[in-house]
Amino acid sequence: MTSPATPPPAPPPGLVMAARTPWFDLTECAGHRTVRQEEDGLAGAAPMTMDTYHDLASVTKVVATTTMLLRLVSDRLVDLDAPLSAYLPRSYEAITVRDLLLHRGGLWEWWPLYIQAQLPPPRYRPGRARHYSDLGFVLLGRIVAAVTGLRLDRALAELVTRPLGLTSTTYAGPAGSEVAMGALDDRVEMTMLDTGRPYPVPYRSTDFARWRAEPVIGQVADGNAYHAFDGVSGHAGLFSTVPDLLRYATALSRYEEYDHLWRPEVVREFFAPGPDPEQALGFRRYALELPGETVTVLGHPGYVGCAVGFVPGRDIALALASNRLLVEGAPTPTDALWHDLLQATEHRSRTA
Repeated sequence: MTSPATPPPAPPPGLVMAARTPWFDLTECAGHRTVRQEEDGLAGAAPMTMDTYHDLASVTKVVATTTMLLRLVSDRLVDLDAPLSAYLPRSYEAITVRDLLLHRGGLWEWWPLYIQAQLPPPRYRPGRARHYSDLGFVLLGRIVAAVTGLRLDRALAELVTRPLGLTSTTYAGPAGSEVAMGALDDRVEMTMLDTGRPYPVPYRSTDFARWRAEPVIGQVADGNAYHAFDGVSGHAGLFSTVPDLLRYATALSRYEEYDHLWRPEVVREFFAPGPDPEQALGFRRYALELPGETVTVLGHPGYVGCAVGFVPGRDIALALASNRLLVEGAPTPTDALWHDLLQATEHRSRTA
């Protein structure tokens, strides 16, 4: 007797994919930015548009935190190889800023800081292996705030969004009313606690009393960013639009034209592969096949369904936005949607 096949992941209700290259522009926008609950399931409501604001989730790690640190390192205000204790008193002395940007700090991947605000001891030996960690970028955000003397949203405006003209990129909530629903409620975090998967933390959903039972719209979906940090954190909390993500990616692709903001040699150090070839300082690295060559896309995905990427020196900018969590059953992973955009870019490059 055979077991029933696992149903395939459900596609997101709404999806925007965009690429800007020297040879072609690609823009696809379809579906709905919100859904409504009906007796026979979920149905689309408001349409997705290019001007829709999106919860960037972990894309915050590069657009905000990594880019702010790129500027602070360029200004010699932060040393990549300094211990965290140099900027955060009573913090870790065996972990460096570089370790956290490479996800080699040994910290827990995730911890419910809205239940236990104190960060737990490292889970792994620092510097030995890559373990992707939200907590590392929480600490990096705190370093930015400590060095600048500004709350993180103010530091972002001073260091990134104003200089790059990102008028639709903001912490804590979208500037306009046209925003994609991020999640149906807080069920994802509740399930993580109750199952101990993928991280075996010693808490359950009953240990917290302020869960959101209504659709999450205009608020960051990430539980730590929302419940513990008022929407402003180094690991999540940013909202933006696809046109703004393309502006950001274009600026990073043309980084040498922005030497009034950062030192090009520092940017190149951030972009270089680390001990793990798929990871640079803050940025993920992806291969993109162009006619006659393979180039590297630097970028980052986010859990809610967004991603951004660029090819340094090649004027290639990529952006993806979706509301993939608004489905019944298993959602399509952001990495799969991102792979589709990379493939579409490769195909258009061959036929342009």
